[in-house]
Amino acid sequence: MSKPANPGRLYVVATPIGNLEDLSSRALATLKEVDVIAAEDTRHSARLCRHFGIGTPMLSLHAFNEASRSEGLVSRLLDGESVALVSDAGTPLISDPGYPLVREARAQGVQVIPVPGACAMVAALSVAGLPSDRFAFEGFLPAKGSGRRKQLESLKKETRTLIFYESPHRIMDFLEDLCAIFEDRDVVLGREITKTFETFLSGSAKTLIQQLQEDTDQQRGEFVVLVAGAEESAESDTDIDIDRLLIMLLKELPVKKAAAIVAEVAGLSKNDLYKRALSLKEG
Repeated sequence: MSKPANPGRLYVVATPIGNLEDLSSRALATLKEVDVIAAEDTRHSARLCRHFGIGTPMLSLHAFNEASRSEGLVSRLLDGESVALVSDAGTPLISDPGYPLVREARAQGVQVIPVPGACAMVAALSVAGLPSDRFAFEGFLPAKGSGRRKQLESLKKETRTLIFYESPHRIMDFLEDLCAIFEDRDVVLGREITKTFETFLSGSAKTLIQQLQEDTDQQRGEFVVLVAGAEESAESDTDIDIDRLLIMLLKELPVKKAAAIVAEVAGLSKNDLYKRALSLKEG
């Protein structure tokens, strides 16, 4: 698609997750200079703007209106206005609204510019003492226990460090599920990161449950939970001919089902095998 004649720019601006000093000078200048700020919660972002003397007009863009609101914002961008997208805290789109806006802006030829900064999962990973060369960010799991446990079971063989977000009213249930499914796996709990009562606790899920029961203040705030990945299984080095098995199954089964069966047999990633199965089917 050809670019519009004189489009504006969409800035994806990271804001502090607690400590206001983490707002970069570039982010501050951007928020002051754009025509409008699209904020997850305008009341929350208004406090940030007042603190830094930012007088830019704001409008809301949240999970319940982002589809309709994005259309209007893209029209404004195409008319030459500049827009800053912010969430309540941290980097937009990381378990926060904004994806439809960014996708549609790019599709319409609008330049989308990141203004990086704070991100809770990256901050937690950097100090957790768990392997950080490979990790999988899972964000918030389903609120219902059955859905949460099902998702955790599907991740049990994942060898990368796992990162989750969790809220204070579900943290104990989440840890109970971790204890049941991941047993003695190393867990790091980051709470209120960059804020006054920031804490990092580590140990097995069982140990962390005991610590939070003994000190209920540790159950307050927003959490990042990091879980050590599974040890590399000898099954990963199996003599099974993965491609041959996939090809045989693809003759009778859909791609997704074939990949799932081979993943279970070989102890490999479903996503990786799905991509391989697609490649074999197309080839």
